[in-house]
Amino acid sequence: MAKIGVVGIGWWACFNHIPTLQASADVDKIAICDLDTTRLATVGDQFNIAARYSDVTEMVRAEKLDGVIISTPHIAHTKPALAALAAGAHVLVEKPMATSPEDGRAIAAAGIAAGREVVISTGLNFTRFTATAADWVRSGKIGTVRHAVCQMGSALDDLMAGEPMQETTTHLFRPPPSTWADPAKAGGYAWGQMSHSLGWLCHVADLRFQSIYCLDGKSKTGVDYYDAAVGRTTCGATVSLSGASTVPKHRGMHTDIRIYGSEGMIWFDCESGRARLELSRLDGLNQAYPMAASEADYDGTLPVSHFAALCAGKPVGNPANGENGARVTEAIAAMYRSAAAGEAIRIGETA
Repeated sequence: MAKIGVVGIGWWACFNHIPTLQASADVDKIAICDLDTTRLATVGDQFNIAARYSDVTEMVRAEKLDGVIISTPHIAHTKPALAALAAGAHVLVEKPMATSPEDGRAIAAAGIAAGREVVISTGLNFTRFTATAADWVRSGKIGTVRHAVCQMGSALDDLMAGEPMQETTTHLFRPPPSTWADPAKAGGYAWGQMSHSLGWLCHVADLRFQSIYCLDGKSKTGVDYYDAAVGRTTCGATVSLSGASTVPKHRGMHTDIRIYGSEGMIWFDCESGRARLELSRLDGLNQAYPMAASEADYDGTLPVSHFAALCAGKPVGNPANGENGARVTEAIAAMYRSAAAGEAIRIGETA
């Protein structure tokens, strides 16, 4: 069984991460870490957790932790992730993994150097249907990837506008506007949500972006409500990216991703209670994944449960690894740079 710490014990950690760990048969010890001593006391008492720390390295070593979940604000992932890896723990980093290409690559490299896994909390990557889609690509069933369309929409116009998120009125904590609606702190839809859709696309199709051009539309706080981008990957494929945060609450999140290859295509789309994953080939030898009605509804517990199993030594693999997170970080950082500059950005070029 695993011993796991949680760094940054705000809204999502208390709503999703800690309850999931406490319900896991793979976890026998939980520790928490935060710079806010009042919050440490509140959360520790709420969840009956005695191991409370303000220093990541100290927590990992004192509790002999197998893994650490990084659930700090977007701009504060890198330092605790690197510290946890250096102290010998696997890390699960909330998406976005980082908010600069340099930090994304640093976390991925640190995981390799430490011989530890870096896992990114992009929930769709941990589903059985995603494994099927990735296998279709890797086994050559669509041939060479030539083009992709990746669209996502979420019911988060309140959050991106700096207003209280409607669904969180009864939660212990609520999402802070400083994380989601402040352009100076990596707020906005691309960082906050398109990290999910790009994480899926980059994993399933094994893509890394080479260049991106992006236009966006702003919320009243100055972060991106809407994103429209085109890109080219290192393998020469073209990609169309789209994101929107103003979906009506009763419709919820939806994703539509299509991957076109030289021998066929993969079609994945989902919204609440409806989803499909299909392989269509030029030779007519098509396949359809038997998708249950709610199987693709977003489940935030999946990455945490997967991470707990990994930390417990189970051979579960890693469909959202450090390389995937670094590729997504590179792409989204280029989108923001492009929207600000009004020109295409080549990945790897400095600002």
